[in-house]
Amino acid sequence: MNAKVIFITFVAALAGLLFGFDTAVISGTIPLVKEQYELTAALTGWFVSSALVGSILGVSCSGYLGDKLGRKYLLMVAAGLFLVSAIGCAFSMSLFGLILYRILGGIAIGLASMVAPLYISEISPKAYRGRLVTIYQLAITLGILGAYFSNNYIQVYAKEFALITGFFGDEIWRGMFAVEVIPAGLFLLGLIVVPKSPRWLALHGERLKAQQISKELAIDFDDKEEDNKEVHLKTLFTGALKKPMGISIFLMLFSQLCGINAIIYYGPSILAAAGFSMSESLGGQVTIGIVNTLFTFLAIAYIDKWGRKPLLLLGASGVTIALLITGSLFALNVVSGYWVVGGILLFISCYAFSLGPVQFVVASEVFPTNYRAKAMSISTLVLWAANAVVGQVFPMLLEGLGAAATFIIFGIICIPSIYFIKKYIPETKGKSLEEIEKLWSSASEKETTEILEKA
Repeated sequence: MNAKVIFITFVAALAGLLFGFDTAVISGTIPLVKEQYELTAALTGWFVSSALVGSILGVSCSGYLGDKLGRKYLLMVAAGLFLVSAIGCAFSMSLFGLILYRILGGIAIGLASMVAPLYISEISPKAYRGRLVTIYQLAITLGILGAYFSNNYIQVYAKEFALITGFFGDEIWRGMFAVEVIPAGLFLLGLIVVPKSPRWLALHGERLKAQQISKELAIDFDDKEEDNKEVHLKTLFTGALKKPMGISIFLMLFSQLCGINAIIYYGPSILAAAGFSMSESLGGQVTIGIVNTLFTFLAIAYIDKWGRKPLLLLGASGVTIALLITGSLFALNVVSGYWVVGGILLFISCYAFSLGPVQFVVASEVFPTNYRAKAMSISTLVLWAANAVVGQVFPMLLEGLGAAATFIIFGIICIPSIYFIKKYIPETKGKSLEEIEKLWSSASEKETTEILEKA
């Protein structure tokens, strides 16, 4: 693994930083925007989930655009949208405008959430691919943490911020959105100098250039003739592709149905329900962000040593237990002190080294080159659809059923994930993308043989 691979990975991972920041910055703005615009629970849900609707729109076309424009140029489109969204949210003069720019930011997240891990996987040596793709997830956690820190800073030093910048006055939520301009600009500049994906180049007949870039990056690249045929949706759910498609969709689905983004979006509201003040809630959210980042390093350290499956099993079990414990604490009214925070931190730590990073690693590995972009766009679409549902429903669950029932429901939903991971998730550490492709082809041939023998 050379310095060029590391540099390219960090540039591409800025997509994750923006993904995380844009996702988490909303948590500090919710109570302020809700008060200013007198939002109902349903409108609050729409304010949050509007970006998720944009993400669904973005990821829906990301597979086609990823194959048509290439991984690099699609990341540049996403970077431009992040920049426009940040400026628009900061200076929007109406709720309609604010939501419109949130949707544009969501489109950027949808595009980036598919193409960034895909691009990193295609430029990574096989021995380091797990940890390099996990850097994308680490960047998401750093973006979340950065949003928490900036939100907390702006909240505490609101008057000083207004005096220093000359902007926003009492509408400090605008400053929270404006901070995103900095990483968005850096992302756009960095993308100018990174190369195109060698596997995408080979897919489009530029084999000599693909070989040259592969040699510069010192990556394993099976120099075979790629068939750039049209990929139909039904093809992704048949033959040798149905297993990797099912695995990828499952991981994306359960990574959201466990309720991770409910805590990211509504952390201050949850802590307020446990009796914390607004200032304490934002401070507690910073602690959550720190734990999220630290435990992602655990995944980076061990994903290429232990493998994908052990991390998933351990993390999914811990996430389920943490959700049930936190729900029980609320049910028993044990909310004084930091008991509830402890339950949430256990949940975050288990998620951070398992479901969070490994979903992207596995999804970026299991598909053949010709199908990878479109297959990842479908599975990532499932992620954002589930995310949107959770973002819309969670405040209504919290208000209607209370925190106890809400956490217990999420915990019960997670229980089947442990069985699925144990039975169906394969181990892909140490294999090249082409070797993994052959694995599915061999499995399909074996299944066909067994069926014929039984017949």
